[in-house]
Amino acid sequence: MSVRTILVGATAVALSAALAAPALAVAAPAAAGRHEAARQAVRAAVAAGAPGATATVRDAHGSWSTTAGVGDLRTGAPRSPLDRYRVGSITKTFVATVLLQLEAEGRLSLDDTVDRWLPGVVRGHGHDGRRITLRQLLNHTSGIYNYTSDETFARTYFTKDGFFEHRYDTLRPEDLVRIAMSHEPDFAPGTSWKYSNTNYVLAGMVIQSATGHSYAQEIRRRVIEPLRLTATSLPGTRATMPRPSSRAYSKLSLDTTTGPTYDVTELNPSLASSAGEMISDSADLDRFYSALLRGRLLPVRQLKEMKTTVPVTGAPNAAYGLGLMEQTLSCGVRVWGHDGGIHGSVSSAVTTADGRHSLALNLNGDWAGGGQPVLEAEFCGKPAHEEGPSDKRPPAPLLPS
Repeated sequence: MSVRTILVGATAVALSAALAAPALAVAAPAAAGRHEAARQAVRAAVAAGAPGATATVRDAHGSWSTTAGVGDLRTGAPRSPLDRYRVGSITKTFVATVLLQLEAEGRLSLDDTVDRWLPGVVRGHGHDGRRITLRQLLNHTSGIYNYTSDETFARTYFTKDGFFEHRYDTLRPEDLVRIAMSHEPDFAPGTSWKYSNTNYVLAGMVIQSATGHSYAQEIRRRVIEPLRLTATSLPGTRATMPRPSSRAYSKLSLDTTTGPTYDVTELNPSLASSAGEMISDSADLDRFYSALLRGRLLPVRQLKEMKTTVPVTGAPNAAYGLGLMEQTLSCGVRVWGHDGGIHGSVSSAVTTADGRHSLALNLNGDWAGGGQPVLEAEFCGKPAHEEGPSDKRPPAPLLPS
């Protein structure tokens, strides 16, 4: 699957002992049996072309992890359950959580217009921030053009020649918004649904305006530190990856899944900003989504707002809330979470509605598909080769679509 057509969509406990770091030793035989379908699905993802994969499950029995393939094509080093990786659009759930916390504190309303917090920023070619609410940013009903769909941006940052020349560029949020404003909106606010990374760049800017602190500072203070997410970070403009981590690989092509494979591990993630810059690992993502769905991060009213969904175009089994996607799997199990795609990294993180069964996974190649078969295997026990109606996933990329 090419960079341009990666599909990512719907896809994480108490603050005491339940949030302690999971044991990552070899799983006991009983645990391995419970997760055998997922283990086989992870292996199948590598057999289908991904260089490597890592996944961690957290449920009533504890934590279980599995890996397959390699983390480094040059040395042959394997992937690890402890790998940190770029999570792309999973960042959006963290950003939405902070905005909902601010609403709970009475510091803003989701019915505020974008223009109230960012006067004059959303203007041009039919865009008008006076007609768009914060809620519409978070559930992708704003109609604002997606800056990563801009052809020049895609050529500059997602093709071989452009990437290697510009991988260390620093882009400001205002730069990204300006790209979006050079296009017409996709539709009038509130009249349809379309995924747009620009929405969450603006959401990060609103956090700065409302608090006087960057979205990164607020995510660290409000989410990362209370949950002790020790592998989770917001790198800003730092191009290197923290250790332990694997290498990340891409074809750096907008229209092919064949050809040379390139190491794209190092990049300046400011091109993703608050739409997708974060780094984490599978255990932290399990912990985050479990805590979120169990009400540890938001009051009841705000969690209900976050889970109030709108239909997702082209995916009847999925619906989008506020930075959180709901998906009904083929066996009827409903999971909540998000996926993320960025150069060399495709990730999924989901949990059940009660937050008691969570799964997070990562593939370190961005052309080989996504984690849907692993979700089906873990939550439905479906063998990796079977397909069902929930295999069709809505587009939710940071990568250009």
